[in-house]
Amino acid sequence: MIAINVHLLPVCTRAEDPLTSDPMKPVAITTLLSMFLIGAASCQDSSSQKSSNLPKTKMKEFATDAKGAIPEGSETISLGAGCFWCVEAVYQQLEGVHSVVSGYMGGHVPNPTYEQICQKNTGHVEVVQVVFDPKKIPAADILAWFWELHDPTSKDQQGADKGPQYRSAVFYHSEEQKKVTEASMKEAQKLFTKPIVTEIRKAEKFWVAEDYHQNFYFLNKKKNGYCRVVIQPKLLKLKLNN
Repeated sequence: MIAINVHLLPVCTRAEDPLTSDPMKPVAITTLLSMFLIGAASCQDSSSQKSSNLPKTKMKEFATDAKGAIPEGSETISLGAGCFWCVEAVYQQLEGVHSVVSGYMGGHVPNPTYEQICQKNTGHVEVVQVVFDPKKIPAADILAWFWELHDPTSKDQQGADKGPQYRSAVFYHSEEQKKVTEASMKEAQKLFTKPIVTEIRKAEKFWVAEDYHQNFYFLNKKKNGYCRVVIQPKLLKLKLNN
């Protein structure tokens, strides 16, 4: 992981930009307060969610990714649920998850950069690639967390994060995983008053995002506005470490 100044992150449509304390770029108090309210709204319960069904998953003592070779018997699933910083911070805490990597999938531009993704015309989705041990945490539980951590009834938007790169999507890596995902979505629909719009697609080429996107929340939670205003409340809602 390289050391970077988080105030110099590429600008996308994400709500964190006005919340970074760059002294060379003052922000009016009214605008700042508005952005805090908008950011907070992105992690609150969806107005279309009528109940919750969080699985009883064991939590890791420390939210870390395992190093080294992927253990035999592991499965991989790729999930798009809005900003990958938020999604990564959830799955990193679940026992049985080997690693979580932020990246891009589903587009037509090879090896895209974050700046290209922000142009909204590459076709990619911001995803996390989750490698997990199905004996410790089955795919059904991975998906149960997925439905809870974002609003799957919202098309191309999660809170203040707007654009096709933020759409809800599950990229399956096997036919069995596809069946489990379809069954899970059918069951999850009972939790929402609006129809789920999540795309279920076969996994495509996964492009790893830039180094500064990896493990973003736990490296920057004390100094980045988006972490404080959006991700922390989301983790609290899900009863996870923040």
